[in-house]
This record gives sequence, C-alpha cells and structure tokens, in this order.
Amino acid sequence: MTQIGIMLEGPDGLNWPRWKRILRTAEDCGFQCVFRSDHFSNADGEDKDSLELWISLAYAASHTRTIEFGSLVAPVTFRHPSMNARYAAAIDDLSGGRLVYGMGAGWQEREHRRFGIPFHDFSTRYDMLEEALEVTRRLLRSDQPSQFQGAHYQLQDAILLPRPARSGGPPILIGGNGPKKTLPLAAKYADEWNADFINVAAYKERRGLMEQYLAERGRSAQDMKFSLKTRVMYRPTQARLDAFLRDSGVSDDALREGRMIVGTATEVVDQIGARVEAGVERFMLQWPDMDDMENLELLARDVLPHFGD
Repeated sequence: MTQIGIMLEGPDGLNWPRWKRILRTAEDCGFQCVFRSDHFSNADGEDKDSLELWISLAYAASHTRTIEFGSLVAPVTFRHPSMNARYAAAIDDLSGGRLVYGMGAGWQEREHRRFGIPFHDFSTRYDMLEEALEVTRRLLRSDQPSQFQGAHYQLQDAILLPRPARSGGPPILIGGNGPKKTLPLAAKYADEWNADFINVAAYKERRGLMEQYLAERGRSAQDMKFSLKTRVMYRPTQARLDAFLRDSGVSDDALREGRMIVGTATEVVDQIGARVEAGVERFMLQWPDMDDMENLELLARDVLPHFGD
C-alpha cells in the first residue's frame, strides 16, 4: 500500500500550538506519517519559531496513536550520536514502534554560526555522518557492549539499556540524491532511502542505481523502503489553484521541472500515481503553511482514498 504523509520545515514557524494541531489533523485525516526537519533557524531571512526536534517527537509519541513520525533529517553536527541513539530508542519505545530516525550531515552554516556549533567542511561532516551511522547501528542493534574507534566518535564497552523494544530499534533513514556518496551510504546503512525533490525520470534512474548498490552489499530492494520528499501544491478547484500559484512565488520554470506535485485532486492523484509506478512507496509531502488545516483536510479527503487498501 502506498503511504502518504506530510513534511514540515521546523524553522518555518513550528511552535507548540501548530505542532499539536498538525499532529491531530494528520492522524484524524488518515495521513500515514508526519516528518519534520531539524533546524535551529532558517538559512536566511527572518528568524521564526522552531521547536527542538527530540522534545517535539517525544510529544508526538505520547499524543498520537497510529501515525509514524520522524526526523527528515537530524544533522549529526548538533548532538553526539550516542545521545541521539538514546533519544531515538526511548521515543520509539514510548510510541510503540512508530519512530523513523532520519540522519544527515547538516548543511546550513548560518544556524551553526549563530548557536556556536562547529561547522566543518563537507568532507569532514560526511565522515562524521558515516561514523555516526556506525555508532548508531551498533548501539541500537547490538545486545553486547560495543567498541568503536573513529576519528570523531568512540565507544568503549558501550551498551544501550534498556534495549530497544523493537528488534534493531527504530529504522534509519538517509535522504538525498547524490549518486556517488549518498546512495552508497544509504545502501550500506539505511532501512529507508528518501529522495529529495526530483522528477519521475530522475527518480527512476536513482532507484535503479540504488538497487545496484544494494546488490553489491548483498541486499535487495525488499530490504529498503523507498520514499520521496517533495512539495505538494493543491487546491480543490482550478480557480483556487491558479490564485494560489500566483501568490506562491514559485517560478514557472520550477513548476515545469516536475519536481513538485501540483494540481487539483485528479492531477495530484495522477502525479502521485506516476511516482508510485516509478517505485516510490512512501511520500512526505511538504506543507509550508502550518496554519492551513482547511486545505490539508481537503487534500486528505480528495486524494488519500485513491491510495488505500
């Protein structure tokens, strides 16, 4: 079954009233998941509200019943991977096994500089991510004390207690489209690969490449969940859609590139369907207006029934 959820940009005004309302609306309307980014501030422009990632996910664990939720993604630069693993295991247990732990290298220099967090060059951040993935996997999946000696992180007789209730702990997600670094890393460590704002043709090409990398690791496509993050721009009538697009600031070129899902109900269903045929199993549909629950409810009403059991 195709899974459809929503994705929020954490630094774009996410606060407690909005988070509570979004979680409630998403679950009541039948969305499969809610994912959020992990940032302290925007890359530029005005600073807005932004809830701390793990506190917000702990709230989701105890105030929802059915939806999955998680980070898309948590930069390894913000917190030590041992602490992240502890948070992830505890929140997954609290939710009854509904957390997905998305991990990334971090990219936004502004937030690091403002909050006094070292922002290393990409090569260093990538090395930190790979070591963090190794540390995380050992802590979540080993019932015996772990040893690890990396350039950035070390473990010495470390064991995560209590052991995660879910065998192996929460699944690990790696997002990105990079064919030479990100995809091989996901094939090695991830339970879910999340492509980021690419069109159908590019997705097919990247998915085929991912399957090659999986095979080289002795894994198959069945060992990986294939998901896609993209923006959805939906309105129930063409007139309302045209007005929305005029006010959105999205260029015609961006719309023509096919990296977003844009339209009324029939068009959105068709565009999601084309991506399902290309191999997407789960959608994280970016919803920028965190106060617009009316159109989110209409999206659920008009689109989700086409992708149910």
